[in-house]
Amino acid sequence: MRHRLLLALPLLALPILTHAQTAEARVTAPAGARVFRLDGNGVTYALGVDDKGYLRPIHWGAAVAEGDPLAPPIVAEPSSFDPAPTVTAQEYPGQGEGLVTDPGIKVAFADGNRDLVLKYRSHRVDGETLTVELADISQPFFVTLRYTIDPATGVLARSASVRNGGKRPVRIDQIAAAVFTLPAGDDYRLSYLTGRHAAEWTLKDVPVTPALTAIESRRGLTGHANNPWFAIGKTGQTDEAHGPVWYGGLAWSGSFRISVAQDVLGRVRIAGGFNPYDFGWSLKPGETLETPVFYVGYSGHGMGEASRDFHAFQLTHILPEHARAKLRPVLYNSWEATTFDVTEAGQMALAEKAAAIGAERFVVDDGWFGARDSDRAGLGDWTVNPRKFPHGLKPLIDKVKGLGMDFGLWVEPESVNPDSDLYRTHPDWVIGFPGRPRTEARNQLVLNLARTDVRDHILGWLDRLVSENDIAFLKWDVNRRWTEPGWPGASPADQQRLYVDYVRNLYWILAELRRRHPALEIEGCAGGGGRVDLGMLRWVDEVWPSDNTDPSDRLAIQDGFTHAYTPAVMMAWVTDSPNWANTRVTSLDYRFLSAMQGGLGIGANLLKWQAEDVATASKWIAAYKTIRATVQRGNLYRLVSPEASASTSATMYVGRDGRQAVLFQMLHSSMWRDNPPAILPQGLDPARRYAVRMLGGGALPAGVPASASGAYWMATGLRAPLKGDFAGAAFVFEAL
Repeated sequence: MRHRLLLALPLLALPILTHAQTAEARVTAPAGARVFRLDGNGVTYALGVDDKGYLRPIHWGAAVAEGDPLAPPIVAEPSSFDPAPTVTAQEYPGQGEGLVTDPGIKVAFADGNRDLVLKYRSHRVDGETLTVELADISQPFFVTLRYTIDPATGVLARSASVRNGGKRPVRIDQIAAAVFTLPAGDDYRLSYLTGRHAAEWTLKDVPVTPALTAIESRRGLTGHANNPWFAIGKTGQTDEAHGPVWYGGLAWSGSFRISVAQDVLGRVRIAGGFNPYDFGWSLKPGETLETPVFYVGYSGHGMGEASRDFHAFQLTHILPEHARAKLRPVLYNSWEATTFDVTEAGQMALAEKAAAIGAERFVVDDGWFGARDSDRAGLGDWTVNPRKFPHGLKPLIDKVKGLGMDFGLWVEPESVNPDSDLYRTHPDWVIGFPGRPRTEARNQLVLNLARTDVRDHILGWLDRLVSENDIAFLKWDVNRRWTEPGWPGASPADQQRLYVDYVRNLYWILAELRRRHPALEIEGCAGGGGRVDLGMLRWVDEVWPSDNTDPSDRLAIQDGFTHAYTPAVMMAWVTDSPNWANTRVTSLDYRFLSAMQGGLGIGANLLKWQAEDVATASKWIAAYKTIRATVQRGNLYRLVSPEASASTSATMYVGRDGRQAVLFQMLHSSMWRDNPPAILPQGLDPARRYAVRMLGGGALPAGVPASASGAYWMATGLRAPLKGDFAGAAFVFEAL
């Protein structure tokens, strides 16, 4: 039976996409019903209306059998300090009746009333989407909740929209995309991803307590510090392969907040949406405000299965072109070789070297435009520098394409140097408060994309650049966060719309650029991993997880990244040694084996490579192309995480058809007489027979048979006898 998944993209004036499915999802909400449920892939999400008219959460987790009783739980008032309305768990509570947990929405009406009590009004089912409307008990204020469940993964998409049906504005101070409730318990643990520039994607694990934990960004973009993803497991039950996991990600690329805490009855409350910090929205009469989509899922088999399900969902429903998307080509980027010293002759010389080792895409980074000889000038002036490229980009592009590669450029559309023609012409186009100092970072300011004239200007020059040149790829970078978030020219009541309208217009530019140039591919970058989220992944083909390219650090970065996001979008570069980030010295073999665990790129200065370096790189690039589909689109098993105390880490990628698998074993350091245990593969078909070989050639280690059953490999394991520091090996399994 074929089904279509309808995923709402409420922030975009675009049609809802449909995708064929072979699994079955079910939305049960009969007319006159008081209980609604969504089922898919062994997951049930249920909600219902109680006798007082509140919309209540009932169940989120493993599938409940059809016919089993589902009803809103009875609320016992614990004391006069916590009256019943304040402890009644609601599906989307308004800030009213003394609510003290994070609300779905907090408002102030024009008459000064700040009490909002939302009750059920109606519902409808459209295919696999449930829509429920709530309304305040007296004010003409309405909330519409949308629910869609994916039949293949059980991932639930939730969002909300609010409408002012009155005659005077309503100030919205806080609004979430969704609120979730887990049953009472003292054994929940929260995992989240945190870090800083060049040290992103550190997985943290903390107990869930009554003290609220806020995973947030206040920076105007997603940020390096916290990512809009969470996972909640159970102490003593949940690990990589076992136990329950509730997880999710917010599809928003601006300031966000996900809050997690126990309430007074020990239930876990999760809310996520726009960050209420410095947020305010004057909702005009008749106006509607839509939230981002909050995607959540449940796994009964640990963090590994949760990741694999979320990866599969992203590949099928989030990424541009979805399952039809091309595999990531092997990329060469010239930044570390030339920095701003970009010339036609120099780039041509690098292109020849890149093609010789097997690169498929050549990308010119910063320095090709305007008066751009350093980061102090020229940003915003997106015309080809005639001194560096006297005949434009065409001779270089022709050279690159003649070498069998396609051509890409680095751009940073959202910022401007004060020393630029654009800023001198439009000083009012930057974010800031009139008459107040403006903080410069990397000698640049942020353009106000919330303005339609700025939005249209950026789209205009991008469209011309791609139309006038044979450009296959853009690396879209942003190298600073917001400061002084003012909107010159906007009314005081509408100043804080900046937080929403900026991101909406960013998405609009990306969507329109892709519509006009369907073959164009885009990489999302924000000084590394500063803007990676499900909102950006809707519009970019790949992301740059970190500016830190050290291969050992990257193993930890990649481990954290893949808890939330698919390896299909995760770019990793081989760069020079010692590495710029920490001066660590590593072999070229080790650097390639680290970078090959995602989308492979090379950023080294090829002009300095010796013949043996070229031979090594050529070998590994050719080998990577034989496993690329498995790494980028397969199922990932994190066998041994690269923790600081571990000498060895291991990951395994299994093709979705089960015919190929790749196991990477990476040694951090060894001691005399070390005898680490065998690595146990996962994800193979026990009944199938697999031949095994070393990726890149070479003999199998002693004692490793040339072929065996999947059951044998997963029970017995295998290992490369790695010695020394920073060494690696990879085994390729092929079904016979």
